[in-house]
Amino acid sequence: MTSQAGPDTRDAETPTDPAADAATGGSGAAQPSTTPGADTTGTTGTTGKEVRRLDRVIIRFAGDSGDGMQLTGDRFTSETASFGNDLSTLPNFPAEIRAPAGTLPGVSSFQVHFADHDILTPGDAPNVLVAMNPAALKANIEDVPRGAEIIVNTDEFTTRAMAKVGYASSPLEDGSLEGYSVHPVPLTTLTVEALKGFDLTRKEAGRSKNMFALGLLSWMYHRPTEGTENFLRTKFANKPHIAEANLAAFRAGWNFGETTEDFATSYEVAPATSAFPPGTYRNISGNLALSYGLVAASHQADLPLFLGSYPITPASDILHELSKHKNFGVRTFQAEDEIAGIGAALGASFGGSLGVTTTSGPGVALKSETIGLAVSLELPLLVVDIQRGGPSTGLPTKTEQADLMQAMYGRNGEAPVPIVAPATPADCFDAAIEAARIALVYRTPVFLLSDGYLANGSEPWRIPDPEELPDLRVRFATGPNHVKEDGTEVFHPFKRDPETLARPWAVPGTPGLEHRIGGIEKQDGTGNISYDPANHDFMVRTRQAKIDGIEVPELEVDDPGGEARVLVLGWGSTHGPITAATRRIRRAGGRIARAHLRHLNPFPANLGEVLRRYDKVVIPEMNLGQLAALLRAKYLVDIASITQVTGLPFKAEQLASALKEAVDAH
Repeated sequence: MTSQAGPDTRDAETPTDPAADAATGGSGAAQPSTTPGADTTGTTGTTGKEVRRLDRVIIRFAGDSGDGMQLTGDRFTSETASFGNDLSTLPNFPAEIRAPAGTLPGVSSFQVHFADHDILTPGDAPNVLVAMNPAALKANIEDVPRGAEIIVNTDEFTTRAMAKVGYASSPLEDGSLEGYSVHPVPLTTLTVEALKGFDLTRKEAGRSKNMFALGLLSWMYHRPTEGTENFLRTKFANKPHIAEANLAAFRAGWNFGETTEDFATSYEVAPATSAFPPGTYRNISGNLALSYGLVAASHQADLPLFLGSYPITPASDILHELSKHKNFGVRTFQAEDEIAGIGAALGASFGGSLGVTTTSGPGVALKSETIGLAVSLELPLLVVDIQRGGPSTGLPTKTEQADLMQAMYGRNGEAPVPIVAPATPADCFDAAIEAARIALVYRTPVFLLSDGYLANGSEPWRIPDPEELPDLRVRFATGPNHVKEDGTEVFHPFKRDPETLARPWAVPGTPGLEHRIGGIEKQDGTGNISYDPANHDFMVRTRQAKIDGIEVPELEVDDPGGEARVLVLGWGSTHGPITAATRRIRRAGGRIARAHLRHLNPFPANLGEVLRRYDKVVIPEMNLGQLAALLRAKYLVDIASITQVTGLPFKAEQLASALKEAVDAH
């Protein structure tokens, strides 16, 4: 999709003062907002049904993990992106490959928030819930505000199915859903009826009920249909009768919305033409953006990309995606375990490639010895950690930010490693390039800390021009770099660049550049094995000084008017909820400053000064206060923590309430 810059946005999450939009990814000064999801106009369509125009909508599809809710949500999102809306998504699914059907642990959901203006989060509460069975209704009804629309598949509300989740009576009949706009629809029956001309059993035909629901929602919100039709034909190219059956179900859902009296109103959400700078956009998930960033980094560095990885949720998508790009010089190796994956990646770096390994928290624990080896060898290596709930196996499909301390200190000895954290799904592209820059310039392993929320969530991404990308080309050592006292020219593998303290990168096999390699401490300069205490002290301090000296941008603070006394500081995926919360506080007249850290090691040079500038600093984190602990120790500044470890991202209203208390107290 394309977008041209225009008048500034209006948004329930948008500040009313121009300066408040700084560093938020918005398009500039913002206009006063309308009520979220409120009607802006009402017209009559060609069929005589009312068409209401809204500024934004939050829809949640929910059902069994086998009901295709992720596919349904993804297709609705793709069409929404092609239509030109700004959007943010939150897939939420169980860790089990196939949880027991009809049970609360087996519920899978997909939430999409789309608008005609700049938005920041998947939304706190859905305006529309599509519940495919009683379990989906019960698992999600607490999040649905009164007055919202609920579409339920009545075919699944049998006595047995309701009893399985604790319903003593039908919620569709006992009055418990009063206050909601409930649409009872026999989705399964209607789907089977629509497919009666196909050679399918009732069970087989019923599997397409998600496409019927998608067609109905596409009609309700005037979504394009061509992309989904092309997708189905491509997905089932080898089974054309299945493709046609799904297409028939999709069209039947659309026609049902058009003709039934139960849906008397459809809704329009105009494209967000003013929310983005000019350019070509596409919808992208965090893992996909990160994959593209790695490919772009290797291209800009003119180095082959090597991924050594072991599949683990939620990082596996990166392995899957990079395996498709052999034409860009990408090689992927699915190892037998985490240790072999990083060992192969480090070996590739030693051989002159951009080595990458992808994992989640449990895998980082297994990779720690090899990360320490990379610190000792001083070779570029990217360690991509898509964080999830822990400890141990924990919550494989849920999000968390609890690996920060592990990334900072989770190795034996003094083994400092730079840490970079993306803020949004689209930002994963730029963060991957930044991590590669640091690794290549400073010859060091680098942690890239994403998380499950960013990995699986999606948003519009402006495809950059190649000219916008940084030049990451490196110069390999090609000959001797040191002259001995007797005039002999030799190669010293640990002779350092005086500006970056990086050692030379010598590709194995280069004549005359043979040198020792391994984890035992090296002698400064020569790289020979050394047990000398003074040398070890020097090497440890030098490696630390190299990391401390990495050039990172100063921290930018969003503080309209410079009068705020409270600063809210975030990192990683808390960016959206924090920004949305601060916008709400400012609209209510509160003064609050906001800043977001991308570089967590080393910290920006001005971070200490920024922290001391405010009477109170608040850090929301999806852990028990790890960044807060680091900053208290380093800068001796009192910091208040807002913590959450539910496996879900913060809600903007939740944060706004907590932050408002801090503002009111100052």
